[in-house]
Amino acid sequence: MPTVRETTYDLLRVWGLTTVFGNPGSNELPFLDDFPPDFRYVLGLHEGAVVAMADGYAQATGRPALVNLHSAAGLGNAMGVLANARASHTPLLLTAGQQARAMVGLGSVLAEPAMTRVPEPQVKWAFEPARAQDVPRALSEAFHLAALPPTGPVLVSLPMDDWAEEVAAHEVAHLPGRRVRWAGAVGPELVSELTDRLRQAARPALVVGPEADDERVAPLLVELAEQLRAPVWTAPTPPRCPFPTRHPLWRGVLPPSIAGVSEHLQGHDLVLVVGAPVFRYHAYRPGPWLPDGTELIALTADPASAGRAAFGDAVVCDVGEVVRQLLERLPPPVRTWPAPREFPSVPQSEEAPFTADWLFAQMALRLPPDIRLVNESTSNTAQFWAHLDLDRPRSLFFPAAGGLGFGLPAAVGAALADPGRPVVAVLGDGAVQYGVAGLWTAAQWNLPVTFLVLRNGGYGALHGFVGQLGITDAPGLDLPGLDAVRIAHGYGIPARHLTTAEEVSAALDATSSACGPRLLEIPVRAETRPLG
Repeated sequence: MPTVRETTYDLLRVWGLTTVFGNPGSNELPFLDDFPPDFRYVLGLHEGAVVAMADGYAQATGRPALVNLHSAAGLGNAMGVLANARASHTPLLLTAGQQARAMVGLGSVLAEPAMTRVPEPQVKWAFEPARAQDVPRALSEAFHLAALPPTGPVLVSLPMDDWAEEVAAHEVAHLPGRRVRWAGAVGPELVSELTDRLRQAARPALVVGPEADDERVAPLLVELAEQLRAPVWTAPTPPRCPFPTRHPLWRGVLPPSIAGVSEHLQGHDLVLVVGAPVFRYHAYRPGPWLPDGTELIALTADPASAGRAAFGDAVVCDVGEVVRQLLERLPPPVRTWPAPREFPSVPQSEEAPFTADWLFAQMALRLPPDIRLVNESTSNTAQFWAHLDLDRPRSLFFPAAGGLGFGLPAAVGAALADPGRPVVAVLGDGAVQYGVAGLWTAAQWNLPVTFLVLRNGGYGALHGFVGQLGITDAPGLDLPGLDAVRIAHGYGIPARHLTTAEEVSAALDATSSACGPRLLEIPVRAETRPLG
């Protein structure tokens, strides 16, 4: 009879999970023993970087990624970035190596009787099989749950002595051929109701979000917006952008506050939210949920998000399928096009420190069109969005829960997903330190990642909150003495300080032809803009 280990590797092949992200410990060695040549193991030097790399990889591919973590300590190290994965609904199959079964109840080193409780509440599901022969079926359940809407991370705790046990063929015979599919179309009566409300609206608007950020749904959103002649905003958080950012109907990202959203939607009688929560706020600016006379309909695959909203109607569904159904019934457009968005003019900047506006305008002008962007420079997010130039889905990634440590390793994961497509990670000098171990993996795999470190000498986003929260003084906001270039050299990454506009422009122009990873540190002015 085959062993649990042999059966598991066969299942992973069927599911396309032949890339394993991990940082191994003794509990994981029996699984990794005689590692198959058709698999690749992506080593990260810290579990936070490991999960963030897998997160970027899964978001870039649109498929689950496999993560192999070490016991409760390794799982605990990953919890910060796991919160981002949960918030962005990233499909991750997490495994944690458990001590041998006979050792778990004895308080042994690397044993955790409550392993499934460690990642709560950041996973959809957590399970430890009752016997070794249940491991393949448990992994099958975890894989399908991770991929079913709302997608997200799941965990299976795996005792180290289970891998060598034999499993009867009849117990696992049907697992490889199983398909668990989501069919979320709606009936003709509801489609007719939604179509009538859209058709009767005088000034509709769209708000789009991460559930629509894929190759199937994004083109339908453009068609729907043009059919309705409706301006389009990106939902405030998590800020994924499935709509072309230079399309004349795109208006930018909604501010993450109650009052800010209401102010931006003023004058619209119907708002259709496609694939986003309603709404995830950050800054507390109270006010009416919506302007007077404005109705809202949300299309989402997330029942929790639909139930949690304090206003509007919601339809839990396959958002792409319902958009397609609406397009089939909507009449030809009769509304006039709204005026296009105006892009801010940016004065030339000759030497450091540069304004974030100037730097992002240069990026929009000079980066290649197939670029993937990761943004973890949270103090200048507004300026970043003002100049964003993307027209392909799955091109922008952001720490959805606001936890630092995602950006740098997520860029590594995105590059692993498609090494032929360059990745640029826009990172604050403070954010770099949370995921810095990812530099080593980028160097080992020679990945096409440009790490742009915006050095402003502090936690700029927190400086922005100081005035907004009425804080007069607080310690721990400044970061003197950091040198990202010297750090990068220590990990084997070519790196430079850029201090003139000519140097910055030339470095950005070279992005598409860059061979392997590089780090560019660019001094920027400390700017504080209140959220919302």
